Amino acid sequence: MNILKNPTPTELAQAMQRPGDEQAATRRNTVADLLAAIRAEGDVAVRRLAERFDGSAPDALEVDAAEFEAAELSLSAELKTAIRLAYHNIRAFHELQWEREITTETMPGVVCSRRSVPIDRVGLYIPGGTAPLFSTVLMLGVPAQLAGCQEVVLCTPPQSNAQVHPAVLFCAQLCGIRRVFKIGGVQAIGAMAYGTESVPAVWKIFGPGNPWVTAAKQLISLEGVAIDMPAGPSEVCVVADDSANAAFVAADLLSQAEHGTDSQVLLLTTSERLIGQIEQELASQLADLPRGTIAEQALAHSTAILVKDMDEAMALSNRYAPEHLILQVKNPEQWAAQVRNAGSVFLGHFTPESAGDYASGTNHTLPTSGYARAYAGVSLDSFLKKITFQSIQRSGLEKIGPAIVEMARAEGLEAHARAVALRLGYVTGLENG
Repeated sequence: MNILKNPTPTELAQAMQRPGDEQAATRRNTVADLLAAIRAEGDVAVRRLAERFDGSAPDALEVDAAEFEAAELSLSAELKTAIRLAYHNIRAFHELQWEREITTETMPGVVCSRRSVPIDRVGLYIPGGTAPLFSTVLMLGVPAQLAGCQEVVLCTPPQSNAQVHPAVLFCAQLCGIRRVFKIGGVQAIGAMAYGTESVPAVWKIFGPGNPWVTAAKQLISLEGVAIDMPAGPSEVCVVADDSANAAFVAADLLSQAEHGTDSQVLLLTTSERLIGQIEQELASQLADLPRGTIAEQALAHSTAILVKDMDEAMALSNRYAPEHLILQVKNPEQWAAQVRNAGSVFLGHFTPESAGDYASGTNHTLPTSGYARAYAGVSLDSFLKKITFQSIQRSGLEKIGPAIVEMARAEGLEAHARAVALRLGYVTGLENG
């Protein structure tokens, strides 16, 4: 890692900046062309793009019942038990997120309410490039299941054997998802956005992906299909004081770095001694890490910053707005009160970020690239709409009507004013008999 001690404001600004994407404009234009082809040609374009980018297209795009059954039989009992535990915890946490319907009488005769209603048709994208992220099926499928979405479509690239990873199908079954398609990349996003002969069109698309998938999601969001959030490379910020265990910190940094060469890793610490210990631990743990080469490349553009105290560390963390924030410090709950910008926060020495990725119960689909300043991670709310209702009695309209007429006419919207004035006139006529 790059190490900054007593950095200047310029050095800090550089360290906190996410790397730019020099290919973004070119990629966006290419993706726009690919999406246009999918919209025009449907399955034909999906298959052509699969052959172009993946080397082949499966005979059948949709997973059938026999594949679901074979998938469950192929998994070890230990893995299925682990997945069921994660499912239970994720469900338990997300069930608590239901908001009761709220109703209030804002003034006599004027009743306002708000109700949560599921988004009927949603699409889930599950990456399968360097690792089959079956845990993401749970993170997206559980809240979709709890929300009561009528149709849930899942797209994921097949493995080299033309089959979907069995753990992905097992998780899908747990979440009640039966429509799974062997489609990856831009073609998956386009198929779910526009609909094809095989894939139903959906109203909102969820899930992480590479820059091509991200570009596709951003483009279809301009065409009336909602997406969960903007997303970039995965990232972590670890804040550590002299109570931190260097081995734990190094393991947390590496667990993020192994996601991809563009993963972002930031360490903020009050202890110069700890930085040296973490460097040694990183070298030791990298030596036998299966994805060590990937992690090493990610660490090469990551930074450790020595800060003067915890107040400075928390200020820098809020400025960075990390996807994952780990507080390996004394009294982590005290410092958690200062968190303003973060996707998900991990408190204390025995709360690794991996817990949130898999089984603690919180969601791991989180805002990256600084979007945590304004966006929250996926939750039950992500699969719901909040619809407001109002019911006004005659007595209520008599009370608020004159104010509405006055405001509407001040804005120059006479038809708005008349919609109220006509009713008030009708009421007056009734009263005058």
